[in-house]
Amino acid sequence: MRLNHLLKGVSILGLQGRGDIEVEGITCDSRAVKKGYLFAALKGSNQDGHGYLTHAVQRGAHALVVEDVEEVFEAVTIVRVADTRVALSELAARFYSYPARGMSLIGITGTNGKTTTSYLLESILKEATSEVGVIGSINYRFRGKSREASLTTPESTDLMGIIREMRDAGVADIIVEVSSHSLDQGRTRGLHWSRALFTNFSRDHLDYHGTMEEYFKAKSLLFHSLGEGKDRDQAKAVINMDDPKGRVLEKITKAPVVGYGLGGDCLLSAADIESNAHGLRFTLVTPSGDIPVTSSLLGQINVYNILGAAATAFSLGIDLEIIARGIKGLAGIPGRLQPVKNKRGLTVFVDYAHSPDALEKVLQTSRQLTRGRLITVFGCGGDRDRGKRPDMGRVAGNYSDLVIITSDNPRGEHPAQIADDIELGIKESGLKRIERGPLCQERGYGVILDRRRAIQAAINIAGKEDLVLIAGKGHENYQIIGNRKRHFDDREEAALAAS
Repeated sequence: MRLNHLLKGVSILGLQGRGDIEVEGITCDSRAVKKGYLFAALKGSNQDGHGYLTHAVQRGAHALVVEDVEEVFEAVTIVRVADTRVALSELAARFYSYPARGMSLIGITGTNGKTTTSYLLESILKEATSEVGVIGSINYRFRGKSREASLTTPESTDLMGIIREMRDAGVADIIVEVSSHSLDQGRTRGLHWSRALFTNFSRDHLDYHGTMEEYFKAKSLLFHSLGEGKDRDQAKAVINMDDPKGRVLEKITKAPVVGYGLGGDCLLSAADIESNAHGLRFTLVTPSGDIPVTSSLLGQINVYNILGAAATAFSLGIDLEIIARGIKGLAGIPGRLQPVKNKRGLTVFVDYAHSPDALEKVLQTSRQLTRGRLITVFGCGGDRDRGKRPDMGRVAGNYSDLVIITSDNPRGEHPAQIADDIELGIKESGLKRIERGPLCQERGYGVILDRRRAIQAAINIAGKEDLVLIAGKGHENYQIIGNRKRHFDDREEAALAAS
């Protein structure tokens, strides 16, 4: 596509060089630049793409989109704009010929539950014979293809490219996990959602947003424009009305609201809930009638995830029988209370919980399933919200019999400092540190910074009646130490330790 055609509709401040050059691709990652590409320099919280202009040109970029530039590159066109993120979203949509037009886009946002809800909804849509694609934190998948996710919601160039692929493959419905970062940075700008689903809201990502108010403000952006323009009659907001922020979103959105929850004023709700080690059973209550639902997913939190997926499917006109079959057909989700098969026959779960609220909910479920001791292994990520660490320590101490504090993804921080922050909260819970000898006492906590050794220790002290929960990383198959990313999978380590 020629650059001058690509720039139509983009507000530019200046153009230096030729506008009739052919653009072979667009990217904001200088490492991905190929000959004939357009490179957009984005200003991030840690790095500034303007520092990689020379690298992009060396790799073959013919055009640069910048906010400011002092260098002049021979035979390279420079486009100056007020905001490169806004420009990139518009350029990406145009370059891929507005791929989302006419498709059904379902956005899921909230602090926790996005991934599980996306898997549930995908299962229901497949049961309804829909060709469905998913863009989420575990992977991007459609029609038997899957690729590992680099971000929960990709940068706009990658997002539009993936949607284009899905469209060309005949996908009709796309489920997107929409992160607060992506909303704040405008990665999903220009997309028209047929459904926006809100799961819940609690503390997370304050290293980026600064305050809970700013965090919620970012989340709410998905609902501000919903139901505007030509999509006014089609779009709907699906909202967890038991969460206080759900009531706020109900007032923000212009779209019709489909509320779900356990409260009496919700359009869809659950009655006669039964929860045990084998899963969930309840009656799904809807305006079109009631239907029994069974699921292999565990715990109260998954009642809400199921309700969210069911409410979205109901709002799309899907039959209740199909909804129930889709829910039942989902066996499990990678890294979400995922049981680890092992030769010793121990009860071991791996979960992604990495916020105080998520950890509390998974511990509540784990406690209900525990006949003996609940042994928890967890840490917190480095270079991330430091304030939530004591909260997570307190939660772990309140619900666990034994806690082993370990490393998560320490990144640039010293693991011992992260552990110290967590320990402040555990002490407040009243759990005592085990100072000497192996961690085999009935109650207490210890610190083993090496995650492999921490998992081994938990497995070694566990008995047949105990439950071991390894939290924080879930489906992740890596650990980031310093600036190095190494292979590490909690599921593999736990199975090996119990062999």
